[in-house]
Amino acid sequence: MSAIALLRDKRIILGVCGSIAAYKAADLASKLTQAGASVDVVMTEAAQRFVSPLTFQALSGRPVYTDMWRAEFGGGLPSHIAHIGLAERADLMVVAPATANTLAKLAGGLADDLLTVTALAIACPLMIAPAMDGGMYDHPAVQANREILSSRGAHVIEPESGRFASGLVGAGRLPETAALIGHIRRVLGRDGELAGHKLVVTAGGTREALDPVRFITNRSTGKQGYAIAQAALDAGAEVVLISTTAHLPTPVGARKVTVGSAESMKDAVLAHVADSSALIMAAAVADYTPRTVSEQKIKKSDKSLTLPLTRTPDILMAVKAQRAQTGYPMIVVGFAAESENLVENASGKLQSKGLDLLVANDITADDAGFAADTNRVVVLDMDGGLHSIERTSKDNIGAYIIERVGGLLE
Repeated sequence: MSAIALLRDKRIILGVCGSIAAYKAADLASKLTQAGASVDVVMTEAAQRFVSPLTFQALSGRPVYTDMWRAEFGGGLPSHIAHIGLAERADLMVVAPATANTLAKLAGGLADDLLTVTALAIACPLMIAPAMDGGMYDHPAVQANREILSSRGAHVIEPESGRFASGLVGAGRLPETAALIGHIRRVLGRDGELAGHKLVVTAGGTREALDPVRFITNRSTGKQGYAIAQAALDAGAEVVLISTTAHLPTPVGARKVTVGSAESMKDAVLAHVADSSALIMAAAVADYTPRTVSEQKIKKSDKSLTLPLTRTPDILMAVKAQRAQTGYPMIVVGFAAESENLVENASGKLQSKGLDLLVANDITADDAGFAADTNRVVVLDMDGGLHSIERTSKDNIGAYIIERVGGLLE
């Protein structure tokens, strides 16, 4: 897990209840710590029967709080009111896993252990991730407690469905760490500099059908577009992610619109940018598509195959025309993948398509770009500015692009 700017120096209270899913909480504590957060773990007595406090202490590098009354190595508080200091310093409290018993306590305002008394003392947001055996989560009493907590402003993460340790199948599984961190980022970033702005981000390479089996595409995986979408969410934006990619998890909080061809991407983009603050066109759109699509699979023969192609619609030019009429989107960012004359070709595209920013990358590099987790780019703006970013993670590049978009929107 690499560092996450949004989580750097954030203080997070992680409440752990008595559930077999407590082992996932250990991984969550580890990943949050690696991402740069300070994690204070509060365990119920039942939780300690599943995972040792020493495990959490080793993973977080901080004391683990287990008892409201005793001060002892790795598990107590120096006084009966010390939980107030713990609560006052927190940016977020996450209860994961949250059992049916703890949900009932939190809903009823009970404070009979360190976890529940801390939950009453916090001024920060409260996030709750229920986890319980088959049938329990759907019980009317549990659902009523869930609704009470949601109505009070708690962020309740819906559990996943699957098989439990008991052998039963149903809703009640604690989501995996990546999903939990996505929810945490969404809550911590909701009041960011782009709060109130809608951003449309495109990602992946379009697929132009030849027949029911085959298609023409390119090497784009969508990683850079997804990194930009996550950075926009971290900044508090409403995000519509228009994507051809199926193998990447959708960032928590983003609305994903799945498309395939250049034509379908154009239609989706024009529909969603009509009221948006910015469009970031990170997708690699095919320039050509087969003139006709065979209704049947094209059979192999001894003769060579001639494949007539025609130009696909130019999405950015269509956006330029719509923008001239409506004023939306307010900001447009394009991408250019070039194999030669990088800055010259990128500058021409910036001007011809009326872009505010253009992100250009050299596709001949063998350690960045397509399919890699890293990239190196040159960012050009409409005033002639040029900023080179040396090889770094696509997450960092995404954060830089969103920072530039935020500056332009100001």
